[in-house]
Amino acid sequence: MTATPAGITYADYLALDQLLTAQKPQSSLHDEMLFIVIHQTKELWLKQMLHELRLAIALLDTDHFAASYKAMARIGRIQSVMTLSWDVLSTLTPVDYTAFRDVLGTASGFQSVQFREFEYRLGIKNPAFIEQYAAGSEARARLQAALDEPGLREASHAALERAGFDLGDRSETAVGEAWLKVYQDADRWFDLYQLAEKLVDIDDALAMWRHKHVLTVERIIGNKMGTGGSAGAAYLRSTLDKRAFPELWSMRTGL
Repeated sequence: MTATPAGITYADYLALDQLLTAQKPQSSLHDEMLFIVIHQTKELWLKQMLHELRLAIALLDTDHFAASYKAMARIGRIQSVMTLSWDVLSTLTPVDYTAFRDVLGTASGFQSVQFREFEYRLGIKNPAFIEQYAAGSEARARLQAALDEPGLREASHAALERAGFDLGDRSETAVGEAWLKVYQDADRWFDLYQLAEKLVDIDDALAMWRHKHVLTVERIIGNKMGTGGSAGAAYLRSTLDKRAFPELWSMRTGL
C-alpha cells in the first residue's frame, strides 16, 4: 500500500525497499558486500554532483555568482566524502578481493557513465570515451549531450567575456591571461576572483580523489590489469595531471 504524502513513512520516502535490495552479491563471500555498497554509494554521490553542476552552470550563465558558489562548494564537499570512502574500501585486503574478483567479469568502474558525464560537464572533454558505449544507447546519447553542451569551464569563460575580457579563441594562454588580470586586481573583479577559487577547489578535490583512487587500487591489486580490460593503476596514474581548469593552475606562476 502506497502511503499518502501526509502520512508517508521514512522507508517510503527514501524507497528503502528498492535501495536496500539493490545489493546483489554474486558470491557467498562476506567482503563482496562492501565492494558493492562503496561503488553504489559513489554513483549516488555522482548523481548529486551532476545535479549541483547543472545548477551551478545555469546560475553562472545568468551572473548569479553567489548562488553558483554554493552549488560548487557542495560539489567540493561531496568529492571530499568520496575520497574518504577509499579508506573504507582499503580495509579490503588483496586476499579478500582476489577471492571474489572473478565474479565481476568485465564490469569496471572505468565504465561509469556518470563519472564520464561529470568530467564532461566540468569541462574535461575527451570524445574518445564515447566510443566505449554502443551507438544508439541511452548512455552514449547522454554523454554526447554533455560533450556538446557548455560545461562549467565554458561557463566560466563566458562569464569572463561578459565582464569585458577578450578571450580570442579561448586558448589556454588567452584564458590564463584574463584570469591573471582578475587576480592582479582582485578587489575590482571580486566575483570573478571568488569564482576562480571555487573552480580551483573543485579541481583540487578531484585531484585528491584520483590520487587516493590510485593508492587504493595499488594497495589491493598492485599493477594487475583492471577488470573490463583497463590498465588498472597504470591508467589511473596517467589521469593524475588532468585538470578541468588548467589556466587557473598555470596562471599562478605569473602572479
